Amino acid sequence: MAQAVKRLFPEVKLGTGPAIDKGFYYDFYKEEPFTPQDLIKIEEEMKKIIKENYKIEKIEKNKEEARQILKNEPFKIEILNEIENEKVSFYRQGEFIDLCEGPHLDSTGEVKFFKLLSISSSYWRADENRESMQRIYGISFETKEELEEYLKFIEEAKERDHRILGKKLDLFSINPEYGPGLIFWHPKGAIIRKIIEDFWKEVHLKNGYELVYTPHIADISLWEKSGHTSFYSDYLFPKMEIEEGKVYQLKPMNCPFHIQIYNRKLRSYRELPIRWAELGTVYRYEKPGVLHGLLRVRGFTQDDAHIFCTPEQLEQEVCKIIDLVYFFLKSFGFVEYRVFLSTRPEKFVGTIENWEKATKSLIDALKSKNINYEIDPGEGVFYGPKIDIKIKDCLEREWQCSTIQVDFNIPEKFDLKYIDSDGNFKTPIMIHRAILGSLERFFGILIEHYKGNFPLWLAPEQIRLLPIADRHNEFCLNLKKKLDEKFRVGVDLKNEKINRKIKDAEEEKVPYMIIIGEKEIKENKISLRKHSVGMIGVFTFEELVEKLTEEINNKI
Repeated sequence: MAQAVKRLFPEVKLGTGPAIDKGFYYDFYKEEPFTPQDLIKIEEEMKKIIKENYKIEKIEKNKEEARQILKNEPFKIEILNEIENEKVSFYRQGEFIDLCEGPHLDSTGEVKFFKLLSISSSYWRADENRESMQRIYGISFETKEELEEYLKFIEEAKERDHRILGKKLDLFSINPEYGPGLIFWHPKGAIIRKIIEDFWKEVHLKNGYELVYTPHIADISLWEKSGHTSFYSDYLFPKMEIEEGKVYQLKPMNCPFHIQIYNRKLRSYRELPIRWAELGTVYRYEKPGVLHGLLRVRGFTQDDAHIFCTPEQLEQEVCKIIDLVYFFLKSFGFVEYRVFLSTRPEKFVGTIENWEKATKSLIDALKSKNINYEIDPGEGVFYGPKIDIKIKDCLEREWQCSTIQVDFNIPEKFDLKYIDSDGNFKTPIMIHRAILGSLERFFGILIEHYKGNFPLWLAPEQIRLLPIADRHNEFCLNLKKKLDEKFRVGVDLKNEKINRKIKDAEEEKVPYMIIIGEKEIKENKISLRKHSVGMIGVFTFEELVEKLTEEINNKI
């Protein structure tokens, strides 16, 4: 691809071009952005290069020779200057040569079926203060069938894009002028959020959790003590000097606040475990280039909880969290998971001994639940190892949602204590955990998983009443009053034909429609239509309530 681009646009400067999980990309510096027509030209040129079947040769050069080769490629020179080895490798195919570690194929003719997918902008080295690059994405397969299957997947994923559906279904918006990465929840989206929050609170209270609420800002010394200012410095919003000598910080995490509540009094071992849960809104400064709808934002609400327990209680508490995670995910329609154990990163706090204890406790919990897991080396948080649970949606895409983190370090740093059965002071273990991750991101995942066709229990409008003519409006309004006691009900009183009303309800993905005409009024029956299915039968009021209530309660 890079060779084709340089042939067609010699003035372009080369950035980097790695393989990624889903294909490949290359970053180019170009004064004028690439166009969709340019992609077509590049694809055609790539086919010529494949047909020309150039041998791909590896060449080693010392740094001085390399600088001569790359003298017109400033971004490559920058990379070269950061390489410590005196010798570096290039790969050459025909007239094209590129700095690369490799390995590569033997020849360009070995490339089979490919497609250039999209163009996007990115900052060089992901630094918003650097040059804006043009990134071209592509995909390649060995067979035509694999490529066609993947392109179908791409089209389906586009139709499920939560940003498009969110606008179409009037669920949420983002105003780049007044707050990039900040979400405006519209009434329909807010109803779904309320349903999720109410369900979340109800289940937590039944499972021995207590609810807490904490502030959005605090004196910066709290974040300095917790370690967030050093380990999360790139993601913190600027400090706020509100009064002389007092500097405040928007919270990136909820945990230091829960610690303050714990420290309000001396605790006994008889009180433990303490389980505190909060739907806490936090703020992190994500770079402009990585913001992505609901999936990557700057202000979001974590379904956060912290558990303070004794070492003897640790494994059992982790097992209970795993059970709760699986219950929630299944309730929302996710039944396939991959589980990862994330171990100590390069930058960490605390002792190796405590890290090993924490890691062993997570392994023991996973084994006791007979859960298969994979090791994710070095991906733990700075204060402890963690279990990450990734869900698969209906397109088999994986999403990181649930996390369980064991922390020996922060309780010591904040001098948390409890009195054990012998009257001695001990430091509790702290478990950080989130199940949905963040409400914003989870909502985005739900939109894409269901393609906006939310199950009845989550749908913002569960039933829409459709009178065939104006003379049927009164009956519909009276029926609505009765149904309002159990369901979220709308009524379409517009002066439109019934087919138009049905079309509107279908486009808005309302799960059920009730058609009301002369026959229904005369027989006091309900003609029920299901979204994307059509008419499913005639019911009495009692039969309808029973049917829909069962569907809601079972979260079908």
